[in-house]
Amino acid sequence: MHRGENMKRSLGLLTCLMLLSTLVVSLIPMEVEAQTLTLKIITPHWEGIQVEYERAFDEYYFNLTGVHVDIEWIDVGGTSDIIAYVDAAFAANNETTCNIDIWWGGGVDPFLDQKEKGHLYSFRVNETILDLIPTNISGVPMYDTENFTWYGTALSGFGIIYNKVVLETEGLPVPTTWEDLTDPRLRGWVGSADPRHSGSTHMAYEIILQAYGWEKGFEIATKLGANVKSWPESSSAIPKAVGAGDIAYGLAIDFYAWSEVAKVGADKIGYVMPEGLTVINPDSIAILKGAPNLDLAKIFVEFVLSKAGQKLWMLPKGASGGPVDYLLGRMCVIPELYTELGNQSVVPVNPFEVESVLEYNSTLGSLRYVLLNDLIGAMIIDSHADLVSVWGEIIGVNKTFTEAGQTSTHINTAIEKMCEVPISEAEALALAANWDNETLRNEKIAEWHEFALDKYEEASDQAKLAATEIFEYFQGILDELKTKANNNLYMGLGGGTVLGLIIGIAVAYFISGRKEIAAVRA
Repeated sequence: MHRGENMKRSLGLLTCLMLLSTLVVSLIPMEVEAQTLTLKIITPHWEGIQVEYERAFDEYYFNLTGVHVDIEWIDVGGTSDIIAYVDAAFAANNETTCNIDIWWGGGVDPFLDQKEKGHLYSFRVNETILDLIPTNISGVPMYDTENFTWYGTALSGFGIIYNKVVLETEGLPVPTTWEDLTDPRLRGWVGSADPRHSGSTHMAYEIILQAYGWEKGFEIATKLGANVKSWPESSSAIPKAVGAGDIAYGLAIDFYAWSEVAKVGADKIGYVMPEGLTVINPDSIAILKGAPNLDLAKIFVEFVLSKAGQKLWMLPKGASGGPVDYLLGRMCVIPELYTELGNQSVVPVNPFEVESVLEYNSTLGSLRYVLLNDLIGAMIIDSHADLVSVWGEIIGVNKTFTEAGQTSTHINTAIEKMCEVPISEAEALALAANWDNETLRNEKIAEWHEFALDKYEEASDQAKLAATEIFEYFQGILDELKTKANNNLYMGLGGGTVLGLIIGIAVAYFISGRKEIAAVRA
């Protein structure tokens, strides 16, 4: 009996140990599976921002919960591409969700548009965070103070990057205003991304229109476009091209420009934000309606807006609390950090101390966002070859007139025709209200493109008339000199020699002038 009881006890103990080991083994994979969450973010932000914020947020969340976070970064292109993607995704899901948690980046205007469409989730962040962030900067809202659907996470300035070495070599001027980029001497030396893909480039053109007014602004945009060498989709390509000397000037958002200055050197690369003609604009974040990982999305938004999240923009690579692998170099949205970080900050500007900025209308910019892209695309980018051609004709003929000390009304008429815009500002706003009607939109784009080709042809005709004028002017001089030579043969060999020299100089100048207008009259 005793031996049997011991055996039963041993078997019971063995069974318990086996069950316990099985339970422990079965728990191991369950624990691993529960350790990682996924957050879906659609963004135009570059790799450096994605890497640094994913690393920092994963570290923060793991310390908070013991769980890791993977971020699925959704890249469909620039801000304008994201608008189309998100709108289509909501439409495909009966406007209930787009199966993405967060939209991060692209300024303010697109977020106002998405709020109007009902695509954003209302979420008021912790009051301790809101207390650190002003409600506006120079009249531009820093976050949605009514419904808390979006928040500015960084501040962006818009300006002109330029290559000092190229300017000195080619004898080109240092820019101070947007209008400086319309100088005929800059033909082929200017760079601009396509605003239909780049949100920051779109912002530059919207700023020009608001700074100078609709008519004058479009004139500047057209002449600037005539000087542009090419239209890449990504705005990050422009500072790189300036740094390489492929172009001398470029439209650029501040942090891309500062990055290029840091890489190439301030002695070679410059950057200017036109005084009184630009804005400091928040780069926003929003949780999208129907977010599949809502609670995690809320925590991410609050992290980005916190001091820990904001320091990533401002601190140098490798600094405590700063980025690890990439220098980000952007202006943060918390004013006190500029004082708190002091000389540690890599950002050269305190945007809250900048006084001379444009009073920007975000609502206006939002209402006509997509329409403006389509208008610039049809009038300037898709008809760029024709624009560049007629601009070259005008420059060549006008140069000959200037050297001859003459003027022509045909030159002014040609420029006015080249810069003509097919609709008024009021008409643009009226159309924008129905711009989601694809039939109307496609009809108007085709109509504007045809308008552009017609006006460039008419401008070319005016340039040819001016070329005929200057040709006849030189012909008159030559005829007059020949007549004088014939009437003064009695002056003898000496007089004939002097007149022959005068005629020779006139002919040489005449031939030079003809070279300038030969292409126009062809």
